[in-house]
Amino acid sequence: MYDLAIAPLVSLIAGILILIVPRLLNYIVAFYLIIIGIIGLFPGLMG
Repeated sequence: MYDLAIAPLVSLIAGILILIVPRLLNYIVAFYLIIIGIIGLFPGLMG
């Protein structure tokens, strides 16, 4: 439930950071994929 509300906010922040510092793209994508993977494996973590 919470990941649906968090995803647009995370996407917005990531987009702004990529515009400001394009080198962050790899790190932002990797971090996002890791978090989504953890939430997928352990759905009870987010409530």
